[in-house]
Amino acid sequence: MTNLILAAIAALVVGIVIGVFVGRSGQGTSLRQRRAEQQIEELRSEYTRYQAQVNEHFMESAHLLRRFNDAYRDVNQHMARGANRLCNDEDWMEELAQETSKKRLEEVREDASEPPRDYAPKTDPKDSGTLAEDFGLKKGDKAQQA
Repeated sequence: MTNLILAAIAALVVGIVIGVFVGRSGQGTSLRQRRAEQQIEELRSEYTRYQAQVNEHFMESAHLLRRFNDAYRDVNQHMARGANRLCNDEDWMEELAQETSKKRLEEVREDASEPPRDYAPKTDPKDSGTLAEDFGLKKGDKAQQA
């Protein structure tokens, strides 16, 4: 009977030790799992904050660009109204238009470059051109070729 009681106590101790190890290993897994879930939640909240910052940036950029466009339009309208009100002399406007067109034509003439030629210009009208069959040949060479 004492052997039976000793065996029961030994089995109880072994069961407790095994239970403690199994319990701790299960807690380690759940602890790791909780840490991973916590990290995931932190990353989600950080990503949400980042999205909010990006949205705020673009909303503010759109607002500033709208204000810039409005200011540009106002300046342009102001200049047009001033030009219409202050420059109503038609003779002066015509003279200004003629001067600018003359300047443009003169600039084009001065800066104009010729398109590339596919021939060499003749220095003397009696010379044969580059497309002639005897171009670059001497008088004696032509007789030898024939």
